[in-house]
Amino acid sequence: MPSSFNASDFLKTVPASPGVYRMYDGAGGVIYVGKAKDLRKRLSSYFRKNLSNIKTQVLVSHIANVDVTLTHSETDALILENDYIKRYQPKYNVLLRDDKSYPYILLSDHKHPRLTYHRGAKWDKGQYFGPYPNGGAVRESLHLMQKLFPIRQCTDLYYKSRSRPCLQYQIGRCSAPCVGKISDDEYQQQVKLAALFLKGKDKQVIAALVSKMEAAAGAMEYERAAAYRDQIMALRRVAEQNEIVGNTEDLDVVGVHYASGMACFHLLFIRDGKIFGSRSYYPKIPAQTELEEILHAFMLQFYLNDQVQRTVPKEIILSHEFDDIHGLEAAINQALGRKVEIKTRVKRERAAYLRLALTNATNAVASHLSHRNTVEKRFVALEEVLELYAPVTRMECFDISHTMGESTVASCVVFNRDGPDKAEYRRYNITGITGGDDYAAMKQAITRRFDRVTEESKIPDLLFIDGGLGQLRMAQAVVDEKFARLDRAPQLIGVAKGESRKPGLETLIWGDSEQEFALEDDSPALHLIQHIRDESHRFAITGHRNKRQKNRNTSSLESIPGIGPRRRRALLQFLGGLQEVKSASVAELAKVPGISIEMAQTIHDALRG
Repeated sequence: MPSSFNASDFLKTVPASPGVYRMYDGAGGVIYVGKAKDLRKRLSSYFRKNLSNIKTQVLVSHIANVDVTLTHSETDALILENDYIKRYQPKYNVLLRDDKSYPYILLSDHKHPRLTYHRGAKWDKGQYFGPYPNGGAVRESLHLMQKLFPIRQCTDLYYKSRSRPCLQYQIGRCSAPCVGKISDDEYQQQVKLAALFLKGKDKQVIAALVSKMEAAAGAMEYERAAAYRDQIMALRRVAEQNEIVGNTEDLDVVGVHYASGMACFHLLFIRDGKIFGSRSYYPKIPAQTELEEILHAFMLQFYLNDQVQRTVPKEIILSHEFDDIHGLEAAINQALGRKVEIKTRVKRERAAYLRLALTNATNAVASHLSHRNTVEKRFVALEEVLELYAPVTRMECFDISHTMGESTVASCVVFNRDGPDKAEYRRYNITGITGGDDYAAMKQAITRRFDRVTEESKIPDLLFIDGGLGQLRMAQAVVDEKFARLDRAPQLIGVAKGESRKPGLETLIWGDSEQEFALEDDSPALHLIQHIRDESHRFAITGHRNKRQKNRNTSSLESIPGIGPRRRRALLQFLGGLQEVKSASVAELAKVPGISIEMAQTIHDALRG
């Protein structure tokens, strides 16, 4: 324990009241946040002579200061503890990374409403259904809705530009309201049925369709009656697959498994008697943390996180018990202003779903540990093959992507001993070079990556360059310059594609000596190199495609200073289109209402580079 912190003197000032405590290190950073019903008793337990828990021993050895905040009750302390953990993200607390907003299905408020994926603030007018546990659940639901209800899912721009039905109409997934293939009244009836279905009112939807089928058959409109019949059959199949027998309530089912320092919380979200979706969470856990602390931290941070749009049901079923479960229940009730019950002992249908959640959590941990072991073996094999004396803790790989020199993007992906570290991935938009010059693009990307590198920076042990000798030389020159005054620099290795670009035939090139070497196609070390190379290629090409699409959807007039929406519209209407604007002379441009000679010259020069 640091000599600057006197525990005995501090404990004399601590009252035996409920509250929250914060522990600081020598640099003044918060390293742990906790709550207690009796602060004096709880804090005294940290400073006993014989501490059995290794994590607590390490924590106490770094304490330089402690402060306490008193609360009126233990419930208030729980809520304040959660706020402090979100604010400080202490290294010795179990941390749940759950700040991502939840996705919804939006049924828009247009003349012909559209079903679409939505995430974020609810600015658009219409009905929102959700939140769903993840984006995959929304896309799966939208795909199902296409089969059940012929409502458009295309963008407004695509919808307005149609002059004939698209492929979705041809395969029966849309009723083509854009070209009048369905009456407005009939389309609105399908919209109402889709909204009822998304609310979980399957029986009401089927009953409405049955009455429509009978009416159509009575009017001898047999084709329409047959279409309703097929829709009813499809709906019944879906309802049978999703129905939970004997249960029409809302509940969350949480299965927990903890092994080898990794925990998985697998949640089943059940709403209106249907499995709404599932999601696995992997909180960040300090070494030697007990399961009880993990359970407390997850439930506290997950259900008291008001920064994400999530509905909390009246009942939560948890696979494990912990001491403070009733205090947590009271804190959730107080924060939400309504009653929520946490149960750990259930029967029948609830027990079956609890077993399902627990099985998924167990399998997820086993899969992650297996993957971690595989990656570790590949790292060891790579260190042996390259004859490295120090272990490799960080690798980076760079790749360049463009289409005929257009929208050039460079990617930097990062691997550590657990595999891809996606939080560290970076993309660089390459500008100011000749289109298609991969050497200049690589130079710019590496320069920007290591522009202000210091000894304290995150420096990779190995830096892979996806390309041949030219790109490697350019990268090596930049690294030599940027790391000239530092004690260590990354080892560069080029990964050149083999004959016919077939995996397993890659040629590897040392950056410093430029000597070439190859690895066996079944080598675990080569598999690791291929993994990081393929990941950098995927990340680069995804960024390039997004940038290219954005550029193609943006008018070149928008980038010209002084040309707003009104002038753009005047130019396009007066001259007849963008190509005519590009080919027009300064004199012709100046004839457009609102365009002066000076502005015409500016437009003329900008459109010709």
